Parts: sequence; structure tokens; C-alpha cells
Amino acid sequence: MARPDKAAAVAELTDEFRSSNGAVLTEYRGLTVAQLKQLRVSLGDDVNYAVVKNTLTKIAAKDAGVDSFDSLLEGPSAIAFIKGDPVVAAKGLRDFAKANPLLVIKGGVLDGKALGSDEINKLADLESREVLLAKLAGAMKAAPQQAVSLFAAPLSQAARLFAALQDKLPAEAPAQDAAADVQDTVQDTVEAPAEASTEETAAADS
Repeated sequence: MARPDKAAAVAELTDEFRSSNGAVLTEYRGLTVAQLKQLRVSLGDDVNYAVVKNTLTKIAAKDAGVDSFDSLLEGPSAIAFIKGDPVVAAKGLRDFAKANPLLVIKGGVLDGKALGSDEINKLADLESREVLLAKLAGAMKAAPQQAVSLFAAPLSQAARLFAALQDKLPAEAPAQDAAADVQDTVQDTVEAPAEASTEETAAADS
């Protein structure tokens, strides 16, 4: 690859790292072109699954402030750059890897935090943001404004909620306890802006 082409490739990868809320590094040794196409389709439009060159990716990752891939960039590498729900992307990769063991999930990064392969599999076990919001919608009918605030929350906030949930729940927690903890976590998150607004109103009146 000529030097200008390398520079362009590095710039493109750097932009992918910076514009994505997460990225998962995989090894695809032995997968066919048809299987890779199937994987891209299964991951959907919110994930760009790109075959990458290790040397150029190391440079791009460093430029983007990502240092968790350096020791993992060996062998045939491809990265899933996640623009949408990281849980959905993790599920897609995990499920495809189960059906096609030649796909190896090596590690990733989410909102700047390094993730190991085990953590990505745990992320895949969580409920997606869409499912979580659907379950909570009924419980929040009495507080419409809070529901609006939650549905408008940025994806990075949803990811932090998932991380908080993962930290809070025991490994073998019953399903009903998990649902209660999910509601408590989100309730704490959406109540904070409402409390702040009340305090500002009181200050203005005084």
C-alpha cells in the first residue's frame, strides 16, 4: 500500500474510532467471504464491521486515544465499530461466534472503557435498550415527563446504566430482582434532573 493510501486508511480508521461509542476486535481466520457478508448483515446498519490491517489500526487507535487493542492486534483482524446499541451489537457478535466458532471475540472498548472478551459476552446477556425501555414504559405511566426524559437519554447514558446494572446484580440474581434493580437504577437517573429543576425554581422565586 502506497504511503498516501496508508495515510488515508489510518485517517478513516481514526474517524471510525472517534465516531463510534464502542468497538469490538475480532479474529476471523478461516471464515469465508460469504460468512463475513452474513455477519455484516446480521449486525445491521448501526455496526460497521471492517477488516483491518494491524499496523495501521495500531496507529489509528493511538491517534483516537484507544490503547486497549495494542496487545490484541495479531492475526487476521476485523473490528465492529458500533454506532447504535452496544448490547444489540454484542448479542449479534456472540450469537454469530456460537454458530461460527472461527470468529473469535478478542476484546473491545465501550465509551472509552476497555472490555475483555468475557465482559463483551456479559454485555450480550443484558437486555437491549429498546427492550428495557419497553418494560419500563408501563411502570412510568404515572410520570410522563420522566418517561420522556428517559427515552431522550443519549446512548452513552444507557450504556452507563447497563454497566451500573451489571455491577449491582449478583451473578445468580432471580429475574424479578433484576427487573426491580433495573427500575431503581433508571428511576434514580431520571429523578435527578427533576429535583434540580425544582431547586432552581425555588431559588428564582426567592
